Amino acid sequence: MMRVKGIVQTLLLNRLWENGGMFDWWDEIDKSQECQRFIFHLLAVSYAFVSFGALVQLCRIQQRVPEYGWTTQKVFHLMNFVVNGLRAVLFGFYKTAFLVKSKALEMVLLDLPNLLFFSTYMLLVLFWAEIYYQARSLPINKLRPAYYSINGFMYFAQVKACIWISVRLSHSPIAIEFARLFISVISLCAAFGFILYGGRLFFMLRRFPIESRGRQKKLFEVGFVTGICCACFLLRCFMVMASVFDKNADVDVLYHPLLNLIYYMLVEILPSALVLFILRKLPPKRVSDQYYPIR
Repeated sequence: MMRVKGIVQTLLLNRLWENGGMFDWWDEIDKSQECQRFIFHLLAVSYAFVSFGALVQLCRIQQRVPEYGWTTQKVFHLMNFVVNGLRAVLFGFYKTAFLVKSKALEMVLLDLPNLLFFSTYMLLVLFWAEIYYQARSLPINKLRPAYYSINGFMYFAQVKACIWISVRLSHSPIAIEFARLFISVISLCAAFGFILYGGRLFFMLRRFPIESRGRQKKLFEVGFVTGICCACFLLRCFMVMASVFDKNADVDVLYHPLLNLIYYMLVEILPSALVLFILRKLPPKRVSDQYYPIR
């Protein structure tokens, strides 16, 4: 009886596999208008929640240290508010964003938040690099120009790519794949930046001779934020790279709502929420060696 039962189960599983029955639910969700509406609106609400959290934290910091102007910490939270708010608007009006007639305009709408997300978290890498260089008595005068130069080149290259697509190649798949590869490369560079400076700062704090509660908190902050950000940028890199070679892995389309939900939850919403929660501590009221205004 056991042998007959096992044969029957095997035959049923093979039949389901041949007919695609095991994956019908995924296709049904992708094709359902109601599921699309629910998932994209869920993403919009999630992004709005993270954006509101960043705005609240920015207001708390401003009330705590209003006399220091636009510090690195304030700019970081402001950019989080902007990028998550922009995503909330795009997913709130998802049909307009995904069905734009101009391919260049569609790419600008969908890729601009990616670039802003990169700039936001590279600001955190810059902040850590300044702390590390100052602790090592190294000059920091080239760090900020490097940050501005990298970001300027990134936005310039993306704009030129969109103009090239719109004017000369229009809907050419080669140009679209090139733009996606560009996003993949900058995501990989961001992950490398977190590994390099987050790792350096973590091991420097670990070797610090004085045991204190503040040191343990900083180790926790730097270690967890480095791990979270590195993982989310690497995942973005691999997913965008996969979408170049496999159209079924494309996330910036209307007919892949479930894949959009999983992707954006893992690469932006959850990482942003966790980082904002970990870095929720307010700065001291007096000038601190770890608190730098932007000049």
